[in-house]
Amino acid sequence: MSAQNTAQRMITTRFSRKIWNPVRKAVNDYQLILPGDRIAVCISGGKDSLLLACTLVMLQKISDIPFTVIGLSMDPGYTSESRAQIEKNIEKLGLETTWYTTRLFETVNQEKDNPCFMCSRLRRGSLYAKALELGCNKIALGHHFDDVVETTLMSMIYGGQVQTMLPKIRAKNYPGMQVIRPLYLVREKDILAWRDMCELECLACSCEFAAKAKQENHPESSKRYEIKQLIARLEQDNNQVAKNIFNSVKNINVDDILGWHKGKERHTFLEDYADEN
Repeated sequence: MSAQNTAQRMITTRFSRKIWNPVRKAVNDYQLILPGDRIAVCISGGKDSLLLACTLVMLQKISDIPFTVIGLSMDPGYTSESRAQIEKNIEKLGLETTWYTTRLFETVNQEKDNPCFMCSRLRRGSLYAKALELGCNKIALGHHFDDVVETTLMSMIYGGQVQTMLPKIRAKNYPGMQVIRPLYLVREKDILAWRDMCELECLACSCEFAAKAKQENHPESSKRYEIKQLIARLEQDNNQVAKNIFNSVKNINVDDILGWHKGKERHTFLEDYADEN
């Protein structure tokens, strides 16, 4: 059996409970895919995007909903070695993608204060524009369950608000374009297990800031990594911690919070408290 068939087959067999079923549940529960959708799957070379592409290609084959999957890969200024590794993984998994080149790393490398934020914003905008050019109405990103949980906790600890990463959003400034996250219910540890079973050599970030951090022997120094480590420590005593954080933003009781807002419209618990008198 080819490496391509093995990798795809494992998703529906060995990893059916941990990957295949959660993906199908997310797609159904959050209505991520509708008839006629043309979905750009952003393949960046990391484990998440590679799994996402494989999964959606398989789902397209068996789904009762007709939709189209288009692989999309941006070269933001990769080294020749990094680009070759990404292409090797894509070929190994039997995927197809449309490559296009930008000077994103060159631009971001000039930013000293918050390069990761700028990179994410510029990358997303570029992908929106290219996806629209290819006639797509949705972009699928590889954010998983742990990303959602970490974002939720980060927003509370560092942002002073209750906010999470939604399974789908409308793209600002790009009418008609939506972002969907089919791996929304998949745990990162299971993605790592699939990657290792497939013997894939996946890339993390390839910008100069990541390279410098690696040279200085502290490759992980972000706030997100700190939160990831915190959750891992808590789960050693209670394996429901991540699930509870996730569920907390599904079960908010507005009667028991100090305040809330939708857009610029703000409310406080005092509004209902005064009415009871």
